[in-house]
Amino acid sequence: MSEVLQEMLDKARKAQAIVEHWPQDKVDEMVKAAAWEMIKPEHAKECAELAVKETKMGVYDAKYAKHRNKVLGALRDMEGEKSTGIVDVNEEKGIFKVIKPIGVIFAPTPCTNPTATPAVKSVFALKTRNAIIFAPHMLARRCSGKAVEFARAGLKKVGAPEDLIQIMEKPYIEDIQKMMSMADLVVSTGGTQSVIAAYSSGKPALGVGAGNSVMIIDDSADPVEAANKVIASKTFDNATSCSAENNLVIHESVYDKCLETLKANGGYLCSAEEKEQLKKAMWPDGEHIEAKVVARAAVRIANKIAGLSVPEETTFIMVIGDDPVEGDKFADEKLSPVVTIWKYKEFSEALDYLNRIHDVKGRGHCCGIHSNNDDHINELAEQAQVSRLMVNQPQCLANSGAFTNGMPYTMTLACGSWGNNSSSDNITWRNMVNYTWVSKPIPENKPDEEKLFKGVWEKYGQ
Repeated sequence: MSEVLQEMLDKARKAQAIVEHWPQDKVDEMVKAAAWEMIKPEHAKECAELAVKETKMGVYDAKYAKHRNKVLGALRDMEGEKSTGIVDVNEEKGIFKVIKPIGVIFAPTPCTNPTATPAVKSVFALKTRNAIIFAPHMLARRCSGKAVEFARAGLKKVGAPEDLIQIMEKPYIEDIQKMMSMADLVVSTGGTQSVIAAYSSGKPALGVGAGNSVMIIDDSADPVEAANKVIASKTFDNATSCSAENNLVIHESVYDKCLETLKANGGYLCSAEEKEQLKKAMWPDGEHIEAKVVARAAVRIANKIAGLSVPEETTFIMVIGDDPVEGDKFADEKLSPVVTIWKYKEFSEALDYLNRIHDVKGRGHCCGIHSNNDDHINELAEQAQVSRLMVNQPQCLANSGAFTNGMPYTMTLACGSWGNNSSSDNITWRNMVNYTWVSKPIPENKPDEEKLFKGVWEKYGQ
C-alpha cells in the first residue's frame, strides 16, 4: 500500500508545483470553478442523498443546506482576500511579507459531516495554492469521494491540475498514519484518536477537540425565543454537529416557560426511570457512546434502541441533570438529539455548572448564552475556558460561521490548549500558509530606558 500512498503524494506535489506561482486572479478562478461544481444544486443534492444513505446519519435537508452554505460562506469570507504575493506592508517598520503555500495538506474527515468538510477544506487549499489529500471515514467513502469528484471536475474545466484534490479509496488506519508523516501539514477533523495521531505524526498539525456545548439561559432572556433557537440548533441534522447544545443551564425564573416551549415543539422529557433506561442504551459499556445512536432520529433512539415509548412527533429528547454533575453520564457529549437540563438560582451557579460539565468533556470548544444582560455576557466571556461563545444564537448554526454573524466559516473548530489543540481558531485558509518576512533597515528606534522604567524606579527604586 505504501506504493499507492507515494503515488498519491507524488501527484499532489506535481500538481502543487504547477500552481505555486499562479497570480491571484487565476487562483480565484480555480477556487470558484471547483466550488461551483461541488455546490450546484443537482450536485449538492446528490452529495446529501448519498451521505444520508451511506452513513445512516443526519437529515437530507440539513445536509443539503450545510453542504451549500458552508462553501458559500467560505467563499464570502475569502472574496477579495489576497493569498498570493506581497501582503501586510508596514512602511514604518520596513516590513512586508510574501504569502506562500505550505505544500501538501492531509485531511482526515468525519462521517458526521462527510461532504461539507472536504468541500470547505478543498476551497481553502485551492485559495492557498496547496494540494490536499483526504482520508474519508470508512462509513463515508462514497459520499466524500463524490464531493472530491465534483471538485476535480471544476478544476479540469479551468485547466487546473485535478490532482490538487485527491481522496484515499481505502483509508486504513495504518495508511492514514503513514500519510500523516508524509504530508506537509495535517488538518484533522475527526475523532480524538485521529487528532492524537495527527499531533504525533512529526508534522505540523491542526486538530479539533471534543465538543459538549453548554447553553446558559439567564433571567433576562426571552424564554420562548431562547428555547426555539435551542430547538433549531439541537434538531439540525440530528445533532451531527459537535456544537449542538448538549446542556441547557436555565435560570429558575424562566425555567418553566422554557421547558413548556421545548415540550410543545417536539421535546420529550424523560422520567427518572426512562432516563436510566436511555443511559443504558446510549452508553452500554458505561463509557463509550453507542454508534447506533449518533446522529439518529430521536424517535428511533427512544423507541427502537432504548425501548421507550415516545410520540412519533418527537424530534429531541430531554433529561434532567443530576448533581453531582460528574456522576451524571448525561453531562457527557451525546452526539445525538438528546439534551440535559440543569436549573440554577444565581449566575455564579450557572458558571459553576459550565465548568463542571466541561470537566467531564468539552473544555475549549464552545458555550453560549441567551441574555440581555451585558454584565452576564462579559463575565461568561471572562470565565469560560472556550474558544467561541455565541450570544443569543443557535449554537450549532453559529459557531462555524453564519450569514448573520461574523464568525469565520469553517468545518474545523480548534479548541486551544484547553482542548489539547495548537490553535483556538476557526481553522480557515489563513492557517494553511507560510510567510516570508522581508525586512529593510529603518532609522534607529531604541527605547529610552529612563522613560521605559520610570514608573517602576519611582515605586521600587533602581
